Amino acid sequence: MNKLIIVLFFSATASLAQTQQWQGKFEQLDTKLPTPNEYRSASGAPGPKYWQQKADYVITAELDDTNQRITGSETITYTNNSPDNLKYVWLQLDQNILAKGNMTRKTLTSSMADTLATKQLAQRVSDFVGGDNIKSVKDATGKALPFTINYTMMRVDFPQPLKSGAKIVFSIDWSYNIGDRMLDGERSGYEYFPEDKNYLYTIAQWFPRMCVYDDVVGWQNKQFLGQGEFALAFGDYKVRLTVPADHIVAATGWLQNPATVLTKDQWARLEQAKTSFEKPIIIATQAEAIEREKTKSSLKKTWEFNATNVRDFAFATSRKLIWDAQAVKLATNTPLAMSFYPKEGNPQWEQESTKAVKNTIETYSKYTIDYPYPVAISVNTASIGMEYPMICFNGGRPNAKGEMSDRKKSGMISVIIHEVGHNFFPMIINNDERQWTWMDEGINSFVQFRTEQERYKDFPSWYGFPKDIAGFMKSDKSIQRPVMTNSEQIIEFGAEQYAKVATAMSILRETVMGPELFDKAFKEYAQRWAFKHPKPADFYRTMEDASAVDLDWYWKGWFYSVDHVDLELDQVKWFKIKSEQSTLENKGVKVQAGDLATSATNKPSDFSKGPQEITMIDTPERFYGEFKNKVDDKGIRTKLEGKNIYELTLKNKGGLVMPVIVEWTFKDGSKEIERLPAEIWRMNESQITKTFVKDKEVASVIIDPNQETADTEISDNVFPKKAAESKFDQLKKN
Repeated sequence: MNKLIIVLFFSATASLAQTQQWQGKFEQLDTKLPTPNEYRSASGAPGPKYWQQKADYVITAELDDTNQRITGSETITYTNNSPDNLKYVWLQLDQNILAKGNMTRKTLTSSMADTLATKQLAQRVSDFVGGDNIKSVKDATGKALPFTINYTMMRVDFPQPLKSGAKIVFSIDWSYNIGDRMLDGERSGYEYFPEDKNYLYTIAQWFPRMCVYDDVVGWQNKQFLGQGEFALAFGDYKVRLTVPADHIVAATGWLQNPATVLTKDQWARLEQAKTSFEKPIIIATQAEAIEREKTKSSLKKTWEFNATNVRDFAFATSRKLIWDAQAVKLATNTPLAMSFYPKEGNPQWEQESTKAVKNTIETYSKYTIDYPYPVAISVNTASIGMEYPMICFNGGRPNAKGEMSDRKKSGMISVIIHEVGHNFFPMIINNDERQWTWMDEGINSFVQFRTEQERYKDFPSWYGFPKDIAGFMKSDKSIQRPVMTNSEQIIEFGAEQYAKVATAMSILRETVMGPELFDKAFKEYAQRWAFKHPKPADFYRTMEDASAVDLDWYWKGWFYSVDHVDLELDQVKWFKIKSEQSTLENKGVKVQAGDLATSATNKPSDFSKGPQEITMIDTPERFYGEFKNKVDDKGIRTKLEGKNIYELTLKNKGGLVMPVIVEWTFKDGSKEIERLPAEIWRMNESQITKTFVKDKEVASVIIDPNQETADTEISDNVFPKKAAESKFDQLKKN
């Protein structure tokens, strides 16, 4: 029965006959996610019996600037808040990634070529003696505790199980040789400056650290292979660092003895910075740094730092460091944004670094929680960026003339924002990086994108714009992995775990949920899991719980598959109602050419043939039975006469279901955008047909006009259809 009544009321089912094999894209994730329990609730919040361990450290360490070596001693107070009795504990020896025979080198595939960079070969034949040298492990009485080292993990056994609710105190003496991070590419190490024969040390993963023991996986003692980062317990730190007397030290925590290690002028400037909200105060000047570069003092000074409720501790030290700081006023706290950099970073670092730190703290605080720590530090290095509580190491330097292109400058700012932003993800909202990289790198990259776009005009963000991820999404599927893949099995690490997730979060905010709902749910997640250990299910459940938006289809598509977005506007048909009336009993009504009967085989490429005419009949009784007389057939007919009716057929060619955004351009030049939720695909995941009624005639139709959904092929989103450009035409343009 090819009549308008079917088009208007039953067009949603018309395309079911063309449905491909059903993939359950809108089925719930319940069977994939862990069962809620008393530790982690179904809402995504910590449960009433949620627990986590605590690891407090007292560390004393000395830097040997002549031999590039660190020697240290630490005392760990470990609190067992779990319901389990523990016969042993596991610690991370991350420096063993540079030890002879390490698993990373053994499992790293490599090949030869006609031309290789010296660095590539040097790494393969390096004679550097790396790795932790564990001298002793003792209990609180000084008695030796047995320990076993398995590559980057060390097990310490107790004479008696550590009972639930109890504490244990034990100590470790250790040392290691510091690697050249410019050669080995590691996150921690030294950079040598041959011009003035000085070193800049950025020291991290430098002491034996407790593994996380939690309610989901028990001990997270998966080997450190280099790509998957860290899982760490919160605790309090007291750290004493002995370095050459002419060094400046930047570290996690608050400096406890400024009168001992700073000059009177530097201490006064530090105090001044606490109330300087408009601009940074230079605490250690470039002129002072240049003088220190020449001294090479043989004396030592010990810098003392305390940090409360942090998951790690890192520091940087050099006689080359310039230091500036500025106060940042938040609703509940006034931290200091700080930067440390050699003269080789100027003038850009003095101009931009602390400004970027401030912008980051303020923007992230808006989206999550107020930054709770006393300082946020950006340290300039010549290599990759890396993050730790309150401190991060960031690349980006001008050339020898102090010049930097706009592209490199924006890249430098991006790195600073990204690494400072890691203070929130994962240093505060403390996910397991060893297992789920996306929970910190991807989510952090999203808030980085928000910071760049809100604080810098026309900023060329690396990721976050949907159109920028389209190329990767449609690329070779054999090297793609779902976002929900362990960190060590991912090939396209940056594209998937950073860019894809940042873009997914951006689309979720701007297109799927809307900023208001998204921001409330996202902030709820941050508040629930600040200073705790969230898992993916906690994020998924919280975002739905706090917004009343069913997002299981979104997680399944963007995080559990390698599908991509590719919608095709397959057909657009234009109809108008015939002015004459007809009744059900009118047996003489004939279907005309161009009516619905032939439209299935007629696939126009434009509106040049005009509308197809539709004959309206009174509502058949079989549709409404005894209620037939309550249907105002005449009134409906009157409302529709003169209207333009458009039937759109869309195909989902990429597999990833998404909202449908339709832009109508009318003949008078006006435009209208309609947004259809992704649930329009719930009955048919591969093809949908929908009818629209418009007062004005349509000149053109575009799907996803502003490229909001990362559609990988936008040429087939347009009607009237455009002829594909021939190779000859392409060559003529060139």
